[in-house]
Amino acid sequence: MAVEERDPHTGFLTTGHEWNGIKELNTPVPRPVYFFLIVTFLFAVGYWVLMPAWPGLSSYTRGLLGADDRRNVDASVQQAVLSRADWTRRIESEPYAQIQADARLMDVVRQSGRTLFGDNCAVCHGTDAKGGKGYPDLTVAATLFGRAPEALAETIRVGINSGHAEGRQSQMLAFGRDGMLQRAEIDKLTAYVRSLSSPTAEKPEAVAAGKVLFATNCASCHGDDGAGNQELGAPDLTDSTWIYGGDAQSILTSIWHGRQGHMPNWDGRLSPIERKILALYVADLERARK
Repeated sequence: MAVEERDPHTGFLTTGHEWNGIKELNTPVPRPVYFFLIVTFLFAVGYWVLMPAWPGLSSYTRGLLGADDRRNVDASVQQAVLSRADWTRRIESEPYAQIQADARLMDVVRQSGRTLFGDNCAVCHGTDAKGGKGYPDLTVAATLFGRAPEALAETIRVGINSGHAEGRQSQMLAFGRDGMLQRAEIDKLTAYVRSLSSPTAEKPEAVAAGKVLFATNCASCHGDDGAGNQELGAPDLTDSTWIYGGDAQSILTSIWHGRQGHMPNWDGRLSPIERKILALYVADLERARK
C-alpha cells in the first residue's frame, strides 16, 4: 500500500499502517494544542522569573516579586499571637457577666470552647453536649450544682466524686439494696417520683402512698416539692431532664441501687483560662439550643 494514499472520506493522507482493514490516518495535531503548549511554556518561564523556583546549593532563586511563604506564615502567626494575647487578657480579668455581654468575646469563647469541649468533654457528654444515659445533657437548664458560669467553672475545676480535696460530692442512697425500703414501698415511691414530671402516668392511690415515703426518705435532699437542691447536687425531679432515665424501670433502678456519678476534676490538667472558657461555653449551650 502506498504511503501517499489519501483517504477519500476525510482527505487526510494515510500512514501506511492497516489493522483488520482499518487504515491509520496521518491526522495533523490540532492548532489549539500548539497554542496551549506555547501559553503553558510562557507561563512557566514567567513563573520561574517572578517567583521562587530553582534550588541552589544553600538557598533558592528568590524571584523578582520576592514572594516568601515562610515570612507570610510567620507574620500571620505573630499577628494571631498578638490578637490572642488581647482576648486572653480580657477573658482572664473580666467578670463572667461582662464577658457574656460582649458579643465579640463570646464569639471567641464559642470558637475556643468548642475545641476545648471536643478534646476534653465530648467523650462523655457527646460532641453535641446532649449526653446520654449516665451523662448529663449540658444543653438544658438543669445542672446538679448550678447553671451559672461561676458554678460550672468550680465543677469543672474540682469534679464530682472525683477524689479532689475540694471535689463536689453527689450520692444517692441504695434504698433497696441496703434494705432501707421494701420492694412494695419502692414501687409506690417510684410511682410518686414519676408523677412529679408526668402527673397522669401513675395511679392516684400509688402516688399518694409514695408521697408520704418521699417526704420521709427523699425530701431532705430533693426538697419537699422534688425540685432538687444544687448545694447538695440533688437533681430536680419535676422536669423532663433525667440523667439515668425517667421511665418507671429506670427510676426504680435508681431508688433500689442508688447512684454515684463521677466527673473527673480538671484542676491541673486545664489552665484557669481554659476552665473559664469551658464554663462560659457550657453556660452558653442552653442559649444556642433555643
